[in-house]
Amino acid sequence: MNSKEYLVTLNVPLSLEEAVVDSLLMLESEHGFSSFPVNSHDHKNEGLSLAEQVTGRQKKVRFQMYVPEDGLAQLLAQLRAEFSGSGIKYWVLPVIENGVI
Repeated sequence: MNSKEYLVTLNVPLSLEEAVVDSLLMLESEHGFSSFPVNSHDHKNEGLSLAEQVTGRQKKVRFQMYVPEDGLAQLLAQLRAEFSGSGIKYWVLPVIENGVI
């Protein structure tokens, strides 16, 4: 039976994109990861430029990756150690099924 996997999602400030890519590449996940631009919307205006406050959105980069159960704690510990206080938001969801079609 396959081990349990999780989908980890990170919303990263644009200024940290390359540093996060480097960090994730060091873990060499068997599935790799995806990244794409997103607009983040929040009712708090903390850290937003005037233009971002007016438009109600902030540009970020979203990273998503499949992580096996036994690698999840290591990934989160590495991110906390390298990016503490950086404002990266994350969430972890169990993967019910995945594959290639």
